[in-house]
Amino acid sequence: MIELPELVAGGLAAGTLSALALGGSLVRSRRQKAALRAEVTELRAQLEGAEGAFITEVEHLAARRMPAAAAQLAHPHLRVPGPARQHTPGTPTGIALEYVLTALREELSAQRTRIDAAAQAGLRGATREIQAALYRLQDALRGLQQRYDDPELAQTLFALDHENEQSLRRAQVAAVVCGAWVGLAREESHVVDAVTGGQARLSGYHRVQVHNHLEPGTALVSHAVEPVAIIVAELLDNALRHSAPDTDVVVNLEHVHHGVCVTVDDAGLGMTQDERARAQRLVAGSDPILLTDLGDPPRMGLAAIGQLTRQFDLGVDVSSPSPYGGVRAVLRVDSHLLGRIDPGERPPSVSAPRSTRERAARREAVRERAVRETAMRETPVRQTAVREAGVPETAVPEIASAESPVPAAPAPAGPAAEHERAPAPGHEEPGDLGGLPQRRRRHRAAAPGSPEPQQAAARRPEEAAAALAALQYGTAAARAPKRASAPDPHRTDDEGGAAR
Repeated sequence: MIELPELVAGGLAAGTLSALALGGSLVRSRRQKAALRAEVTELRAQLEGAEGAFITEVEHLAARRMPAAAAQLAHPHLRVPGPARQHTPGTPTGIALEYVLTALREELSAQRTRIDAAAQAGLRGATREIQAALYRLQDALRGLQQRYDDPELAQTLFALDHENEQSLRRAQVAAVVCGAWVGLAREESHVVDAVTGGQARLSGYHRVQVHNHLEPGTALVSHAVEPVAIIVAELLDNALRHSAPDTDVVVNLEHVHHGVCVTVDDAGLGMTQDERARAQRLVAGSDPILLTDLGDPPRMGLAAIGQLTRQFDLGVDVSSPSPYGGVRAVLRVDSHLLGRIDPGERPPSVSAPRSTRERAARREAVRERAVRETAMRETPVRQTAVREAGVPETAVPEIASAESPVPAAPAPAGPAAEHERAPAPGHEEPGDLGGLPQRRRRHRAAAPGSPEPQQAAARRPEEAAAALAALQYGTAAARAPKRASAPDPHRTDDEGGAAR
C-alpha cells in the first residue's frame, strides 16, 4: 500500500511535467504566431505594392496609352507608349493591358467606320441636291448668254457662270470623296481638251501654262474624260493655292511608254517628307478614306483623286519635288484608256493649245515653201545669167533639179499625188515663171522587163539653196568681163541684184 506522501510527490511531479509541456507549447505557439504575423505583414506589403503597381499601370493606360492608341488610328506615325514599369511586359498584368489596347483599337476602328459611313451617306445626299441645283443654274446662265448680246451683260453672265462652275466643282469633289459617281458621262474627247476643261474650273486659270507635246488626235475614252478633268483640276488647284500669285503653274502633256502623262509643276513652298508621304497615300487610293482624316475643315482634293485613281485605274504621283522649288504632280493615263480622234473631222477646242509636233511640222512646211518661192522668184534671173554667160542649158542640169515644180492647182498629198505630179517620160511642161519655159530632164523609156530605175532621193531645202548659191556665184563670175565691157540694156536692176 502506497503512502500518502508518495502519492503527493508523484502528483506534483506529474503536474510539473504537464506544466513544463504546456509552457513549451505556449512558447512554440507564440513563435509560430510571430512568424505568421511577420509573413502576413510581408504578404500585405507585397499585395499593397502589387496593387499600387497595378493602379499605376491602369492610370498610365488611361492617361497616356489609350489616347495614343486612339490617335494612332488617324495618325499612324504616332507611337503608343509602353507600360509604366519595366517589369510589367510579359507578366499577366502586362498581357491583360495589351489585350485591353487591342480591343480598344478594334472597337474604335469599327465605330469610326460606322460613323463615317453615316456621315458620308448624309453628305452624299446633300451634295446630290446641290449639284442638281447648280446644273440648273448653269443651264439658265448659258441660256441668258445666248439670248442677250450686250457686252457688259455677257461679261457679268460669264463671271457668274465661272463662279457657279467653281461651286459645282467643290460639290462634285465632296460627292466623289463620299463614294458617289462623277456625275457626268462625256463622249470621247481629246486629252488636251480634258486638261483645259479642268483648268477652266479654277479661279486662277490664267496662271496655268499648258504645253501640249502629244500627237494630234490623242484622245481619252468616254468614261475616263470626266475623271481626268477632275484630277487635273484638283492638282492645279493645289498648285495654285500653294504658290505665289505672280508665278506660273506649268503643265506638260507628253507620251510615255505605256500611255500619256500630265505633269504639273509649281514654284511654291513644297512639302515636307511627312506631308509628301501622307499626300502620296491619299492619291494612291489604296487605303479607305474617312472624313475624319481630312482635317477641319476637310481638305478633299487629294482624297477625291485617290477615289478616282482606284475606280478608273489611273495613277498619280506627288512624291517628287518640282525643279521650280514646289511640288511635281504626275497623272499617268495608261494605253487602255486612250483612243484616237481624227483632228481633221473633230479638231480640239479653239482655246486648247496646239501640239508642238503640229507646230513643228507647220514651221517646216512654211520654211520649205519659202525656199521654193525664193527659188521660183530667182529662176528667170538664173536662166538669163546662163544665156548671158553663153553656157548651154544642157551643161547645167542642176537648174532644173534644184527647183521645185509649181503645180497649177493644189493637188492631193501622198505617194499617189507625187506620181500624178510627175511628168511623163520625154515630155516637157511649159512653165509660167516670168514668161520663160521651164526645162526638165528627159527620161528614157525603160525596156520591157527591165528593172525600173531607182529614183534619186529628194533634195533637202538647205542643199537646194547651197546649189543655187553656187550657181549664182559661178554665173556672176563668168558674166563679169562682159558686164564691164558691154552692159545689157534689157537686164533689170532686180536681176542684177539677184545675180550679185
